[in-house]
Amino acid sequence: MNKAREASHRLRRDAHMLWIAARDSRTPFVAKAVAGFVAAYALSPIDLIPDFVPLFGLLDELVIVPLGLAIAIRLVPADLLAEFRHKADLAVERPVSLAGAVLVIGLWVTIAVFLALQLWALRYW
Repeated sequence: MNKAREASHRLRRDAHMLWIAARDSRTPFVAKAVAGFVAAYALSPIDLIPDFVPLFGLLDELVIVPLGLAIAIRLVPADLLAEFRHKADLAVERPVSLAGAVLVIGLWVTIAVFLALQLWALRYW
């Protein structure tokens, strides 16, 4: 149980660290873009796949977020990474990403519109 708690803490800290990295001017552009996207999604209060969906509900927490974190961490220079991790450890509150929530909601609306158009096209086909 302690290992799971420690892993959860590391994921939250690293998501916060990427949020800090995405906002720092010293972070390279590609790393900033990937870190910003991953941090926005990881810190978003809304999931791409809602948690109540059987089997797939926790997929993003178990696969998408750690994979995105791993990719983004490789893109941030090591010296900056250590500094950002230290800042994330010192932070008292975990940030909430409204941009991530908007991104996820926009994706769901796009999927819903696409499916509605497909169903409408089938009706008149």
